Amino acid sequence: MTTPESLTFRSDVTVELVKSSASDADVLFAARVSTAGEQSLDELKKDPERSKGLINYLMRDRHGSPFEHNSMTFFISAPIFVFREFMRHRVGWSYNEESGRYRELQPVFYVPGTDRKLVQQGRPGKYVFVEGTPAQHEAVSSTLHESYEQAYAAYQKMLAEGVAREVARAALPVGLYSSMYATCNARSLMHFLGLRTQHELATVPSFPQREIEMVGEKMEAEWAKLMPLTYAAFNANGRVAP
Repeated sequence: MTTPESLTFRSDVTVELVKSSASDADVLFAARVSTAGEQSLDELKKDPERSKGLINYLMRDRHGSPFEHNSMTFFISAPIFVFREFMRHRVGWSYNEESGRYRELQPVFYVPGTDRKLVQQGRPGKYVFVEGTPAQHEAVSSTLHESYEQAYAAYQKMLAEGVAREVARAALPVGLYSSMYATCNARSLMHFLGLRTQHELATVPSFPQREIEMVGEKMEAEWAKLMPLTYAAFNANGRVAP
Protein backbone atom coordinates (compact mmCIF):
# COMPACT_ATOMS: atom_id res chain seq x y z
CA MET A 1 0.00 0.00 0.00
CA THR A 2 1.14 3.54 -0.74
CA THR A 3 1.78 5.63 2.37
CA PRO A 4 0.96 9.36 2.60
CA GLU A 5 4.69 10.08 2.43
CA SER A 6 4.90 8.50 -1.01
CA LEU A 7 2.33 10.82 -2.59
CA THR A 8 3.71 13.55 -4.85
CA PHE A 9 2.26 17.06 -4.90
CA ARG A 10 2.85 19.46 -7.78
CA SER A 11 1.81 22.99 -8.71
CA ASP A 12 3.23 23.00 -12.25
CA VAL A 13 2.51 21.34 -15.61
CA THR A 14 4.71 19.55 -18.13
CA VAL A 15 4.62 20.37 -21.84
CA GLU A 16 7.15 18.86 -24.24
CA LEU A 17 7.19 19.17 -28.02
CA VAL A 18 7.95 15.58 -29.04
CA LYS A 19 7.81 15.98 -32.82
CA SER A 20 6.81 18.54 -35.40
CA SER A 21 6.53 19.28 -39.07
CA ALA A 22 5.81 22.98 -38.96
CA SER A 23 7.39 26.02 -40.60
CA ASP A 24 6.34 29.33 -42.11
CA ALA A 25 7.08 27.89 -45.56
CA ASP A 26 4.19 25.46 -45.04
CA VAL A 27 1.80 28.42 -44.97
CA LEU A 28 3.29 29.92 -48.12
CA PHE A 29 3.20 26.93 -50.44
CA ALA A 30 -0.36 26.15 -49.34
CA ALA A 31 -1.46 29.72 -50.06
CA ARG A 32 0.33 30.11 -53.38
CA VAL A 33 -1.06 26.95 -54.93
CA SER A 34 -4.19 29.03 -55.62
CA THR A 35 -2.37 31.06 -58.25
CA ALA A 36 0.88 29.19 -58.94
CA GLY A 37 -0.22 25.57 -59.06
CA GLU A 38 2.72 23.17 -59.02
CA GLN A 39 5.15 26.09 -59.01
CA SER A 40 4.08 26.77 -55.44
CA LEU A 41 6.50 24.02 -54.41
CA ASP A 42 9.29 26.51 -55.06
CA GLU A 43 8.36 28.16 -51.77
CA LEU A 44 9.99 25.26 -49.94
CA LYS A 45 13.38 26.43 -51.24
CA LYS A 46 12.93 30.14 -50.53
CA ASP A 47 13.41 32.21 -47.42
CA PRO A 48 9.96 32.74 -45.85
CA GLU A 49 11.12 36.14 -44.62
CA ARG A 50 10.65 37.39 -48.18
CA SER A 51 6.93 36.65 -47.94
CA LYS A 52 6.04 37.69 -44.41
CA GLY A 53 3.65 40.24 -45.90
CA LEU A 54 1.60 37.40 -47.41
CA ILE A 55 1.44 35.62 -44.07
CA ASN A 56 0.24 38.80 -42.40
CA TYR A 57 -2.39 39.30 -45.14
CA LEU A 58 -3.69 35.76 -44.69
CA MET A 59 -3.92 36.28 -40.94
CA ARG A 60 -5.49 39.73 -41.16
CA ASP A 61 -8.16 38.75 -43.70
CA ARG A 62 -8.72 35.38 -42.01
CA HIS A 63 -7.79 33.06 -44.85
CA GLY A 64 -7.30 30.17 -42.46
CA SER A 65 -6.73 26.97 -44.41
CA PRO A 66 -3.05 27.65 -45.33
CA PHE A 67 -2.25 27.54 -41.60
CA GLU A 68 -3.46 23.93 -41.36
CA HIS A 69 -0.67 22.27 -43.41
CA ASN A 70 1.64 21.56 -40.50
CA SER A 71 1.67 19.40 -37.40
CA MET A 72 2.89 19.54 -33.79
CA THR A 73 2.67 16.78 -31.19
CA PHE A 74 3.00 17.66 -27.51
CA PHE A 75 3.37 15.47 -24.44
CA ILE A 76 1.41 17.06 -21.61
CA SER A 77 1.19 16.16 -17.94
CA ALA A 78 -1.42 18.11 -15.98
CA PRO A 79 -4.34 17.64 -13.57
CA ILE A 80 -7.35 15.78 -14.99
CA PHE A 81 -9.54 18.87 -14.71
CA VAL A 82 -7.22 20.63 -17.19
CA PHE A 83 -7.69 17.84 -19.72
CA ARG A 84 -11.46 17.98 -19.40
CA GLU A 85 -11.33 21.64 -20.44
CA PHE A 86 -8.66 20.95 -23.05
CA MET A 87 -10.76 18.36 -24.84
CA ARG A 88 -13.48 20.88 -25.52
CA HIS A 89 -11.16 21.78 -28.41
CA ARG A 90 -12.02 19.19 -31.05
CA VAL A 91 -11.50 20.62 -34.54
CA GLY A 92 -7.93 20.10 -35.67
CA TRP A 93 -6.88 18.18 -32.55
CA SER A 94 -6.06 14.53 -31.81
CA TYR A 95 -5.65 13.14 -28.29
CA ASN A 96 -4.41 9.97 -26.62
CA GLU A 97 -4.50 9.96 -22.81
CA GLU A 98 -3.24 7.41 -20.31
CA SER A 99 -5.93 4.99 -19.22
CA GLY A 100 -7.06 4.19 -15.69
CA ARG A 101 -8.49 0.95 -17.07
CA TYR A 102 -5.14 -0.38 -18.21
CA ARG A 103 -2.66 0.87 -15.64
CA GLU A 104 -2.54 1.66 -11.95
CA LEU A 105 -2.71 5.44 -11.70
CA GLN A 106 0.20 7.07 -9.92
CA PRO A 107 -0.23 9.18 -6.75
CA VAL A 108 0.66 12.59 -8.20
CA PHE A 109 -1.72 15.40 -7.25
CA TYR A 110 -2.20 19.11 -7.89
CA VAL A 111 -1.91 21.68 -5.11
CA PRO A 112 -2.00 25.36 -6.17
CA GLY A 113 1.21 27.30 -5.65
CA THR A 114 1.33 30.41 -3.51
CA ASP A 115 1.16 32.58 -6.63
CA ARG A 116 -2.22 31.10 -7.64
CA LYS A 117 -5.06 33.61 -7.07
CA LEU A 118 -7.70 31.94 -4.91
CA VAL A 119 -10.63 34.31 -4.44
CA GLN A 120 -13.30 35.01 -7.06
CA GLN A 121 -15.02 38.38 -6.83
CA GLY A 122 -17.99 39.58 -8.86
CA ARG A 123 -20.82 37.89 -10.66
CA PRO A 124 -20.63 35.30 -13.48
CA GLY A 125 -19.45 36.91 -16.69
CA LYS A 126 -18.00 39.86 -14.81
CA TYR A 127 -15.64 38.63 -12.14
CA VAL A 128 -11.97 38.73 -11.27
CA PHE A 129 -9.66 36.59 -9.20
CA VAL A 130 -7.61 38.15 -6.42
CA GLU A 131 -4.83 37.00 -4.16
CA GLY A 132 -5.68 34.68 -1.30
CA THR A 133 -4.58 35.26 2.26
CA PRO A 134 -1.88 33.11 3.86
CA ALA A 135 -4.64 31.43 5.88
CA GLN A 136 -6.59 30.59 2.73
CA HIS A 137 -3.52 29.14 1.05
CA GLU A 138 -2.83 27.02 4.11
CA ALA A 139 -6.44 25.84 4.18
CA VAL A 140 -6.33 24.86 0.50
CA SER A 141 -3.02 23.04 0.87
CA SER A 142 -3.87 21.11 4.04
CA THR A 143 -7.39 20.22 2.89
CA LEU A 144 -6.23 18.97 -0.50
CA HIS A 145 -3.41 16.94 1.04
CA GLU A 146 -5.86 15.24 3.39
CA SER A 147 -8.43 14.64 0.66
CA TYR A 148 -5.87 13.20 -1.76
CA GLU A 149 -4.42 10.87 0.88
CA GLN A 150 -7.86 9.48 1.70
CA ALA A 151 -8.86 9.12 -1.93
CA TYR A 152 -5.70 7.30 -2.95
CA ALA A 153 -5.89 5.02 0.08
CA ALA A 154 -9.45 4.11 -0.92
CA TYR A 155 -8.28 3.43 -4.48
CA GLN A 156 -5.50 1.15 -3.33
CA LYS A 157 -7.78 -0.65 -0.87
CA MET A 158 -10.12 -1.60 -3.69
CA LEU A 159 -7.24 -2.74 -5.89
CA ALA A 160 -5.93 -4.90 -3.04
CA GLU A 161 -9.38 -6.50 -2.79
CA GLY A 162 -9.17 -7.48 -6.45
CA VAL A 163 -11.52 -4.78 -7.74
CA ALA A 164 -10.91 -3.88 -11.39
CA ARG A 165 -8.90 -0.73 -12.04
CA GLU A 166 -11.73 0.75 -14.10
CA VAL A 167 -14.01 0.55 -11.05
CA ALA A 168 -11.51 1.51 -8.35
CA ARG A 169 -10.52 4.70 -10.17
CA ALA A 170 -13.94 6.18 -9.34
CA ALA A 171 -12.50 7.11 -5.92
CA LEU A 172 -9.88 9.42 -7.43
CA PRO A 173 -10.33 13.21 -7.75
CA VAL A 174 -9.83 15.49 -10.76
CA GLY A 175 -6.72 16.92 -9.07
CA LEU A 176 -4.88 13.71 -10.02
CA TYR A 177 -2.26 14.18 -12.74
CA SER A 178 -2.76 12.45 -16.06
CA SER A 179 -0.70 12.52 -19.24
CA MET A 180 -1.53 12.65 -22.92
CA TYR A 181 -0.24 13.32 -26.39
CA ALA A 182 -1.99 16.17 -28.18
CA THR A 183 -1.48 16.81 -31.90
CA CYS A 184 -2.62 19.98 -33.62
CA ASN A 185 -1.86 22.38 -36.45
CA ALA A 186 -1.12 26.08 -36.20
CA ARG A 187 -4.69 27.13 -36.93
CA SER A 188 -6.18 24.93 -34.22
CA LEU A 189 -3.47 26.00 -31.79
CA MET A 190 -4.18 29.68 -32.46
CA HIS A 191 -7.84 29.10 -31.68
CA PHE A 192 -6.84 27.37 -28.44
CA LEU A 193 -4.50 30.20 -27.46
CA GLY A 194 -7.12 32.83 -28.24
CA LEU A 195 -9.45 31.24 -25.69
CA ARG A 196 -7.09 29.77 -23.11
CA THR A 197 -4.54 32.54 -22.58
CA GLN A 198 -4.73 36.18 -21.56
CA HIS A 199 -2.50 38.54 -23.52
CA GLU A 200 -2.11 42.30 -23.77
CA LEU A 201 -2.28 42.12 -27.57
CA ALA A 202 -5.55 40.20 -27.70
CA THR A 203 -8.44 42.19 -29.17
CA VAL A 204 -10.98 39.68 -27.82
CA PRO A 205 -10.65 39.25 -24.04
CA SER A 206 -10.47 35.77 -22.57
CA PHE A 207 -10.71 34.58 -18.99
CA PRO A 208 -9.14 31.11 -18.83
CA GLN A 209 -8.60 29.04 -15.73
CA ARG A 210 -5.00 29.58 -14.73
CA GLU A 211 -3.99 25.92 -14.90
CA ILE A 212 -4.95 25.46 -18.55
CA GLU A 213 -3.35 28.83 -19.32
CA MET A 214 -0.09 27.44 -17.93
CA VAL A 215 -0.27 24.66 -20.51
CA GLY A 216 -1.13 27.12 -23.27
CA GLU A 217 1.82 29.37 -22.44
CA LYS A 218 4.27 26.48 -22.74
CA MET A 219 2.78 25.30 -26.04
CA GLU A 220 2.87 28.84 -27.37
CA ALA A 221 6.58 29.18 -26.58
CA GLU A 222 7.38 26.04 -28.60
CA TRP A 223 5.21 27.07 -31.55
CA ALA A 224 6.76 30.56 -31.65
CA LYS A 225 10.17 29.00 -32.31
CA LEU A 226 8.86 26.80 -35.14
CA MET A 227 6.83 29.42 -37.03
CA PRO A 228 8.11 32.87 -36.01
CA LEU A 229 6.53 34.79 -38.89
CA THR A 230 3.15 33.18 -38.36
CA TYR A 231 3.43 33.80 -34.64
CA ALA A 232 4.28 37.47 -35.20
CA ALA A 233 1.30 37.87 -37.53
CA PHE A 234 -0.98 36.22 -34.96
CA ASN A 235 0.06 38.77 -32.35
CA ALA A 236 -0.02 41.70 -34.78
CA ASN A 237 -3.63 40.92 -35.68
CA GLY A 238 -5.10 40.69 -32.22
CA ARG A 239 -4.45 37.01 -31.52
CA VAL A 240 -7.59 36.00 -33.38
CA ALA A 241 -7.36 32.64 -35.15
CA PRO A 242 -7.91 32.95 -38.93
